[in-house]
Amino acid sequence: MVTRRRLLVGALSTTGAGLITGAGLLPVLQSGTARAADETGPVAVPPPFTVRMPQLPVLTPYSTHGGVDAYRVTVKEVSREILPGVRTKVLTYDGHFPGPVLRARSGRQVTVRHRNTLHMPIAVHLHGAEVSPENDGSPMDTVAPGTTRTYTYPNQQPNATLWFHDHAHHMEAEHVYRGLSGTYVLTDDTERALPLPSGQYEMPIALRDARFDENGQLVYRMDDFRGRTTLLANGRPSPYVEVAARKYRFRLLNTSNLRFLKLRLADGGQMVQIGSDGGLLERPFTTDTIPLSPAERADVVIDFSRYPVGTKIVLQNMPGPGTTEPGNVLRFDVVRTAPDPSRIPDVLRTLPTVDALPRPAVERKIVLSMDEDGRTDARGFMDGLQWDPDRIDQTVTFGTSETWTVTNANQRIPHNFHMHLVQFRVLERNGLPAAPAEAGLKDTVQLFPGETVKLHATFNSHRGTYVYHCHLLDHSAMGMMANFRVR
Repeated sequence: MVTRRRLLVGALSTTGAGLITGAGLLPVLQSGTARAADETGPVAVPPPFTVRMPQLPVLTPYSTHGGVDAYRVTVKEVSREILPGVRTKVLTYDGHFPGPVLRARSGRQVTVRHRNTLHMPIAVHLHGAEVSPENDGSPMDTVAPGTTRTYTYPNQQPNATLWFHDHAHHMEAEHVYRGLSGTYVLTDDTERALPLPSGQYEMPIALRDARFDENGQLVYRMDDFRGRTTLLANGRPSPYVEVAARKYRFRLLNTSNLRFLKLRLADGGQMVQIGSDGGLLERPFTTDTIPLSPAERADVVIDFSRYPVGTKIVLQNMPGPGTTEPGNVLRFDVVRTAPDPSRIPDVLRTLPTVDALPRPAVERKIVLSMDEDGRTDARGFMDGLQWDPDRIDQTVTFGTSETWTVTNANQRIPHNFHMHLVQFRVLERNGLPAAPAEAGLKDTVQLFPGETVKLHATFNSHRGTYVYHCHLLDHSAMGMMANFRVR
């Protein structure tokens, strides 16, 4: 099997500048600064809440003819300002860092023509979508440099906050880390009929971590969890965002490669979660903490009317493995009053109860693991095997339902689990019923060491070969991925 290292070295040797691998990067001090590269001194991450959080740009279709929304997107390397006054090289969809928002409607088809101007192949995966194999952006079905590819999305599923990102195997982790991800908001009649906050009071927020060198350039090193200490919200380090004293709806997306987020308002204030990966929950629930592993989404309403104008409220990432202090994600600055006709209904949508789900035809057991003995070239495994694109690991009968019991066999390393093609239901976590945040439709679930989740999925939309993998993308690039075929 071709290793990631061999593939990257071969690709970089033929592309000149291309992407920078960890071996060629300048040393970075743990404080986030380094020795001066020139007379101006080193580039430093600014203090929290000194830059404004931008709103993500929304793509506009070039055609809506025939009931199809058609888009053209150019995948390119550009320089963008992440740290104040510094131009950082990033990989982008249409020059946007982070990637843009594409808004779609259930039942209305979308096509996206991607032109790859990079020196590396790409594959665009619409994460959480029910699509045919040729439109899934599978790891080996890539778009070569200098070529184009049109992906077709039928959108024959309910409302959901999806996202799209690169999936070219052995390169997906670095490509996504350097910027190739965007938000895909799919809405339907059920959602549009609800009196939830909307318009300027609905904000997608892409969250991630990053590591910068002394010149303000992104540093990518495989499995570099501890080094990526700068938190970005919509592409800016610990920014502030001005809000009115009323309810806001935030579509939160964790685009990190490795970092688990545990989001909490610093004053312990309540938030209302109304949705997860696969769209609206059946019922909202009140919480003070929003956990998000890489690729997970949470749809959250915060009511700022409880704060006087002039209040500043910090959204923190609470301490987790390897950290002792909360990280500053962003700050909400309440700057004005505003009318608020929105409200959160007691019932958001109808979902079948767990007992009413179709009886599973097959029950499977899946084990995630990776080397955790400190070796420099760690490997990832699914059921003890590294990913082989030519091997079919599971065969599923079209139209049937199955339960998959997924276990993290590691003692120290967390993982999560993502299955292409389907949204599933979480039946159990560690033998207990799913918590409210996991009670809706999901496509990604977190698994801390030793944890087990039991999932229910129905395979009735498309036939073909798809992958399932750990969505800590550095881990899937290490081989923690497998194939299933629906036939």
